[in-house]
Amino acid sequence: MSANEKKQITGFRLKHNYITILLCIAGIALNLVLSGLSGKLGLPLYLDTVGSVTVAVLGGYLPGVIVGFATNLLKSIEDPSALYYGILNVLIALAASVFAKKRYFRNPLKILAVILTFTLIGGGLGTLIPMYLDGVSFDSESLAMHFYENGISVKGLAYLLANLVMDFFDKAVSVLLVLLMIHLIPLKEHSQFRFSGWMQKPLSDEETDAAIHSNSRVMSLRTKILLVLSASLIMVSLIGTVISVRLYRNALIRDHMSIAEGAASIAASALDPERIDEFMQEGEAASDYAQLEQLLYEIRSSSTDIQYLYVYQIQPDGCHVVFDLDTEETAGSEPGDVIPFDESFSDYIPKLLAGEPIDPIITDDTYGWLMTAYHPVYNSAGKCVCYAAADISMDQIGVTERKFFVEMISLFLGFFILIFCIVRWLVEYHIILPVNTIARSTGTFAYDSETARENSIERIRDLKIHTGDEVENLYYAITKTSDDSMRYVADVQEKTNQLAKMQRALILVLADIVESRDKNTGAHVRKTAAYAEIILKEMQRRGYYADQLTEEFISDVVYSAPLHDVGKIQVPDAILNKPGRLDEEEFKIMKTHTTAGRDIISQAIELVPVSGYLYEARNLAGYHHEKWDGSGYPDGIAGEEIPLSARVMAVADVFDALVSKRSYKKPFTFEEAMKIITDGSGKHFDPLIVEAFVGAEDEVRRVEREFSEMTNEFGCFK
Repeated sequence: MSANEKKQITGFRLKHNYITILLCIAGIALNLVLSGLSGKLGLPLYLDTVGSVTVAVLGGYLPGVIVGFATNLLKSIEDPSALYYGILNVLIALAASVFAKKRYFRNPLKILAVILTFTLIGGGLGTLIPMYLDGVSFDSESLAMHFYENGISVKGLAYLLANLVMDFFDKAVSVLLVLLMIHLIPLKEHSQFRFSGWMQKPLSDEETDAAIHSNSRVMSLRTKILLVLSASLIMVSLIGTVISVRLYRNALIRDHMSIAEGAASIAASALDPERIDEFMQEGEAASDYAQLEQLLYEIRSSSTDIQYLYVYQIQPDGCHVVFDLDTEETAGSEPGDVIPFDESFSDYIPKLLAGEPIDPIITDDTYGWLMTAYHPVYNSAGKCVCYAAADISMDQIGVTERKFFVEMISLFLGFFILIFCIVRWLVEYHIILPVNTIARSTGTFAYDSETARENSIERIRDLKIHTGDEVENLYYAITKTSDDSMRYVADVQEKTNQLAKMQRALILVLADIVESRDKNTGAHVRKTAAYAEIILKEMQRRGYYADQLTEEFISDVVYSAPLHDVGKIQVPDAILNKPGRLDEEEFKIMKTHTTAGRDIISQAIELVPVSGYLYEARNLAGYHHEKWDGSGYPDGIAGEEIPLSARVMAVADVFDALVSKRSYKKPFTFEEAMKIITDGSGKHFDPLIVEAFVGAEDEVRRVEREFSEMTNEFGCFK
């Protein structure tokens, strides 16, 4: 393909795709505008998928997915959580492209299925994600509360059902808007919006579908590539997600540890070490106790992550309470109370009794799964008089970690589908379509004629593949090889035709040599061959012996017909040219021309075993004097035991003998000869062959007349 042709095709593709790119921009804008407008007007609708669905229907799955993902990417600038819900918009765009390909948008009943599918994605999956992340909560005026109070006792189910109902109306309005916009564009113009990446001459929809879904013995190349891609993306993403979640968890723990240590440190600094024993013994009766306790409450409330804040004096019999703040769920212990050590603290008791600092501890005991930070309080003598402690619930860290994991998975799925669609699109246009169209074009090569060969080569050249990689190299190599092969085939076929003509000429020469010894036969071999061809064609037309009467069989019989009397070369001239009837002994010798002919051709077959026509020549030479009723010679076989070619030759041979002039007889008229042939049906001749012969009477008469005009009164060519 010339550089100019490549430039023209590339220019056409770019111009075509510019329209699709503009469509994508319009789709993103439509999503954002309708979504924003719906929010400002306070409508109970989202309308953020109208552009995605419209683009998917008109442009295909890849533009639809791009619009869906880009919409949520832009929305995340103001609302970061929108990015995690991009998977919903992407899935709806994918579903829309599938429905569009199956023409669902043109059938009212199927449109309902479209709306329900979109609802399950947006309202079903879109509800399960926040339910998992934030739990179930709804106000008293909501539809979910109405369901909950009227028979649906499970809050999660009521919440899911309410969202499905609300989302159904949103998707119904969205689909109606999509249908309106699609119908505003003439159907014939829809193809202008398809996003294509042709690296060859564009194919029709039917040709594209056939090329993409070509049969494979085990698995298609496209499936293999996409499986490897999917496995790689999933593996990398899972590893990345696990690492990210682990790092995020560690960061959360460090942050919460800092909060706990900070709260414990501040609480410790607020205490008067010299009065700890007083506070522990007198409690609220001690002066400044209440003020200190209020200060500790304020320290605890400085962070919602702090669950417990308390001050303990550690003694061998347990933790002696100095301050223990109440919570909404649990009342704090009284000053002076002794709280036994939890088992999980056993390793730290020696250090605590010694008044040494300890690192924050994570335990799961009496008070739940907690992170505890202890800060020692020393008096003026340097003795540890108590510890200020802050507890942070690890359950909250777990919730935050789980939320982060779901967000990561949701984000990954959106990216995964986007990348998968892009790679699938590239693989189709750069590998699958070029390779399969090459395979289909080369697989339908025709070799039977020069025109067919030229058309086959032109079909390959017309693909105009220009991927610029190994596929293009393969294409040009196949094109060159095919071109060279076709020229070689043409040369071989020409030489084969020349050889076939030479063989036919040699056969006729051989037949003429044999015929020239028999002064009675004239143009007999040529006429019988012509009659045999007429019979065979008529039988084929009528459907007789359809399993045998192939074009190759007919060609072999007509080709070898002149050799049916080749055995006469071994019959003495005196017998061959006797003017009168042969006596019994002479006729016995004459009959040997059948076996002699069969033996001569058998010897030729041994020398040239691949010449199929010689097998029919042997049948013709050996059995053309056999009769249907078994009274013929040389073997006396009957019916279909006689080879079909020999049964045909029997009719042609007898008819020509009847209508031809011989030195010992006058020729029969055409009508007389025909009557003798029909009278011999079922006795001498195969009845079906006689029917075909009589049915082609006009052709038989024409051949008989033409040969009569070509020969003189003695049957020789003029």
